[in-house]
Amino acid sequence: MLHRRRFLTTASSGLALGGAALLLAGRGALAQPTYTVPLAQLQEMVATKFPRSVPVQGLFDLTLQAPNLRLLPEVNRLGAAMVVDAAGAALRRSHAGSFDVEFGLRYEASDRTLRAHQIRLVRLDFPSLKPAVTELLNAYAPVLAEQSLREVTLHQLRPQDTAVFDGLGLQPGPITVTAQGLSVAFVGKQP
Repeated sequence: MLHRRRFLTTASSGLALGGAALLLAGRGALAQPTYTVPLAQLQEMVATKFPRSVPVQGLFDLTLQAPNLRLLPEVNRLGAAMVVDAAGAALRRSHAGSFDVEFGLRYEASDRTLRAHQIRLVRLDFPSLKPAVTELLNAYAPVLAEQSLREVTLHQLRPQDTAVFDGLGLQPGPITVTAQGLSVAFVGKQP
């Protein structure tokens, strides 16, 4: 009789724990699945897109080196600091400077890429340029920032990265910048 009570107590405890586990698993199924891309992987991908040359009104070219990316989770954006070289017919010599921008991210479904967009200039600095040339550069700086990084691919999802989500009728949705990298949420596919 004592063994039977112990068995029933153990069995009912096990059933209760199993039920709780199923309930929690059911709640977990409602949680939004995500895919994470670490900063190092983003840095590696963007480095392949540089150096990049941007012409300035036929006067000179800016050559941008690979940016050093930084995560800005407080504003859900990325930052990029780049070494820049200005050279061309209007300048007597090459001038080194720095270029700092912030940008958001968007998902491009046609090729499964995460791309830079909504680019905003933070700072453009050329210590050795004359003030008149610096003024010209600052006038064009927002356009230069947009041209230099517009639609730069930071990551490409492979079919195997999303196969399980595709099978569940999910697609990449909101992209969140975290302290660890990018977190891509998967949401239901639009009909």
